[in-house]
Amino acid sequence: MAPAVATYEPRDPSSTVLSKVIAEHFETFLVSLDDDPDAKGLPAYVQREFYDYLQCGILAHGFLRMGCDTCKKEVLLAFSCKRRGFCPACAGRRMAQTAAHLVECVIPWVPTRQWVVSVPIPLRYWMSSSRDLTAQVHTIIRTTIAQYYVNQAVKRGVERHRVQPGSVSFIQRFGGSINLNVHFHVVFLEGVYLDRTEAGLKPRFVKVEPPTDADIADVVQKISRRVIRTLRRLGYLEAGIDAAVATGYDPLLDNEPAIARTMAASVQQRIAFGERAGRQVRRMGAGFGYEGASPALTGPRCASVNGFSLHANTQVPAHRRDQLERLMRYTGRGALSLERLAEDANEDLVYMFTRPWSNGTTGIKLSPLELLEKLAAIVPLPRAHLVRYAGCLAPHSKLRDAIIPTPRQQGMDGEETKTGTPYWNWARLLGRVFHVAMATCPFCRRGSLRIIAALTQEAVVTRILRHLNLASIPPPIAPARCRQERCAWVD
Repeated sequence: MAPAVATYEPRDPSSTVLSKVIAEHFETFLVSLDDDPDAKGLPAYVQREFYDYLQCGILAHGFLRMGCDTCKKEVLLAFSCKRRGFCPACAGRRMAQTAAHLVECVIPWVPTRQWVVSVPIPLRYWMSSSRDLTAQVHTIIRTTIAQYYVNQAVKRGVERHRVQPGSVSFIQRFGGSINLNVHFHVVFLEGVYLDRTEAGLKPRFVKVEPPTDADIADVVQKISRRVIRTLRRLGYLEAGIDAAVATGYDPLLDNEPAIARTMAASVQQRIAFGERAGRQVRRMGAGFGYEGASPALTGPRCASVNGFSLHANTQVPAHRRDQLERLMRYTGRGALSLERLAEDANEDLVYMFTRPWSNGTTGIKLSPLELLEKLAAIVPLPRAHLVRYAGCLAPHSKLRDAIIPTPRQQGMDGEETKTGTPYWNWARLLGRVFHVAMATCPFCRRGSLRIIAALTQEAVVTRILRHLNLASIPPPIAPARCRQERCAWVD
């Protein structure tokens, strides 16, 4: 007898702790900000993130009708919100899709290395509110690491102007404790490509030796100096003095004081509003330090200086594409894990860490309103790219088409090789990640599911759900608490 095929079971997001907290307390959170004289409410894009999350996976907001071609039974599949902030389901879908596309269609079969760059706490706040500053800091980090690979290739006798490094960067806005922590995961090819198009030949990969601890210290020192110099030029730091002193330049605080306070508190692991305003969630570090400080080695291929930290000890061999895809999923993961979020007996929320901190801390405890504050801080800015390509992997690089995986390496033939976009359908991703046969009927386990219709009209959706004895009304959003309760939280 053939083994049973694992099939997909629709999720019920309204039953999760996160959905219940947002539905019950978000309106109270907004009204509490309105009552605060120093806050003028959240930006519209942050509010949309919360409201759209409450519609994610809810049948009453629209769904696909899918029918089996064998037993003729139907399955309803709810639409998702497709937001980039904190929705675990949409983040998981985007993570799997991005990783699969990069491994199958972009990154060539060569060794790769991950470079993780953390920046000082004040810079995390400045970047969180500025797309331009984030782009400039990322350019400095990417070009400094690329310069290291080019120099290594030149030492091996290759002409500098004929080589191109390649990288894919993931900009993450969050830390492991739902705090605002803008940092960079940059995956570089462990070498450079030699451009031989003038001779009519394909590019040749020139592998370089792994970086030493001294190389890592030198790279993080250069990144620190170049970023501090840029911050002085842009007016964030005082010019003309050795110490890195902030000038107080903060355009976000002038335009959006509420989200500015939220981000500033989150990046310092503090609480911005409420009865615990100003209190720390945990102990924090220092700022930029002094420009003349020397890098300190903190582990294998890991160094830090002036609040900048560089870790580059994760390397993937050319043939281990499974490891590479796991690495890409890690770098593209979402900010929040539902499995680690729970509610205790006092109605506080406990978020556990994947591993204990060095001081023994295993998690954090937040009130519902404090959790909403933390989630609001990590919502990305609109129209800000969180995945960036550079060098020979850039979309317009003349070498890219010659170095990306071939159709044979992708395991595709014929029409399947025409994959011009990174889009992977949902059923294919579920099969790739969880080995779930989404296209297989969950009732007869033999037939295939086919899309019958996409339904978005409220009247039609309500009629079908009532006929099937399913919830035709979305879960309610609780109104704001009475003024006395709000003031008790704000004071």
